[in-house]
Amino acid sequence: MDARDVQAKRDGQAERIVPHDGPLGDAHASVEHAGDAHAADAHISALRAVSAPSRVAEPAEGITAEELALATRNHGLPLEALRYEVTPPGLHYVLTHYDIPTVDAAGADDWTLTVRGLVRTQLSLDMTTLRSFPAVTHRVTMECAGNGRARLTPRPVSQPWLVEAVGTADWTGVPLRTLLAEAEVEPDAVEAVFTGADHGVERGVEQDYQRSLPLSDATADDPEVLVAYEMNGAPLPPQHGHPVRLVVPGWYGMAHVKWLRDIALTSTPFTGFQQTVAYRYRRSADNPDDPGEPVTRIAPRALMIPPGFPDFMSRTRVVRPGPVQLEGRAWSGHAPVTKVEVSTDDGETWTEAALQDGRDRHDRRSGRDRRGGHDRRGGHDGPDGHDGLKGSAWVWRSWRTTWEAAPGTHVLTARATDAAGHTQPLDQPWNRGGFGNNFVQRIPVICLPRGD
Repeated sequence: MDARDVQAKRDGQAERIVPHDGPLGDAHASVEHAGDAHAADAHISALRAVSAPSRVAEPAEGITAEELALATRNHGLPLEALRYEVTPPGLHYVLTHYDIPTVDAAGADDWTLTVRGLVRTQLSLDMTTLRSFPAVTHRVTMECAGNGRARLTPRPVSQPWLVEAVGTADWTGVPLRTLLAEAEVEPDAVEAVFTGADHGVERGVEQDYQRSLPLSDATADDPEVLVAYEMNGAPLPPQHGHPVRLVVPGWYGMAHVKWLRDIALTSTPFTGFQQTVAYRYRRSADNPDDPGEPVTRIAPRALMIPPGFPDFMSRTRVVRPGPVQLEGRAWSGHAPVTKVEVSTDDGETWTEAALQDGRDRHDRRSGRDRRGGHDRRGGHDGPDGHDGLKGSAWVWRSWRTTWEAAPGTHVLTARATDAAGHTQPLDQPWNRGGFGNNFVQRIPVICLPRGD
């Protein structure tokens, strides 16, 4: 069986994984049948009957009922909320693969995060112990890898994102590298595998949600990966991973494993479903077996706050003649954004916008005494005048310009360029999964006749 057939199963089901020398919980681990081969095949067939393979929509096919159901479970950022430097939790985008685990206050007190595998000291951390480590707060912009999928032609059938799957929050927790240093990672470890508490079936594969990071990324100091337990100064909301999640600055949201319960250090690369099957750039429309390339860092994107006021159904914007301020946010997971350009004639001409210098971007560290748990805010006055704050490359930057609106129909757009030389494309970068689609936002605007 291949990765589509085999995944970690709960004890007592038709199949269960037998650990071997490869990644713990790996989709390529050997299988021990709880019954005979016929029963195991029936189990897999039953899962496949309720979990369809990936596909691309037919040319005239509209949004399906299944896609609509996904869209009601998940939600994007209302674009007018780009005005918030830090996104309120209820406005931050949400994507959940399976059910949101139910973890009440008592459950959070009993929650345990394990660090195991190729470590000298295995850890079992309850929330009190986790909070006793020195805390760090990072402001991070997070974006779903499928943002923009619904605008592709042909359309990959999945969560139908337009451009709103993004948000920025202050995440507080323990640097992952601190926990790995505490566990003393063995020299032959190459990856860290993260397992969440959310469980479901996808494309016929039953699984816990799992992703991995190379050890070099897991232990880096910039960007610094967090094991986070707070969002914007409060405990994580249920939909954002309560009580603990991973935050990987600069990477698309699939890497930020929610409801984190286990970290396993492995000697070989992880080949679980979400790593080697789901999140891949496959350029061929008719070859689903193309291995593709892994989805990792966020491509640059600029979004504009739609100006004026909207029509209810079409969301077409209406403005009055005269000066109109255009503003928005821009970000990239490869390097800091260095330029945003704006067009008011659907890309025929471009004007460079004023880009905020990044001083609203910050991280904060606190000296939290591990013995007593006392929170002593440390640091120094940063360039923005805040105690202990410093710049960060992993958060959006604001931009603005003024447009002299004239009566008629216009199409507004913006594009970002980062310090690594990546610029948003004007046409779609198509792939079968609809990932990393960062071609420019287009906003139709009607400017009313003068005197109205």
